[in-house]
Amino acid sequence: MLITAAFHTGIWTLLFFIVGMIKPKWPLFFLKKPDRFLVLIISTVLFMVSATLYGEGNRQRALEEKASKETVSKILDPSSAPVPVPDVPASKPTAPKK
Repeated sequence: MLITAAFHTGIWTLLFFIVGMIKPKWPLFFLKKPDRFLVLIISTVLFMVSATLYGEGNRQRALEEKASKETVSKILDPSSAPVPVPDVPASKPTAPKK
């Protein structure tokens, strides 16, 4: 989910940067005097947000895969399950009779 959001934010950032460098008035229509430097600053911040989202998404995916592998290994290798031991009284071994 976060990785998808990171890619979407990255695409919008790239589009914002390209359009803002060509015509700064288009993406910054609400300002009286928009300039390219402001577009560069906003694009840098948006790129950092995208990179953080991507990194966090990868970290969460790795944690989920690790948790699922541990669960599967516990199911497939039940070494921690108790093993029943027969209750045999201690007696002296006897030699077979001839």
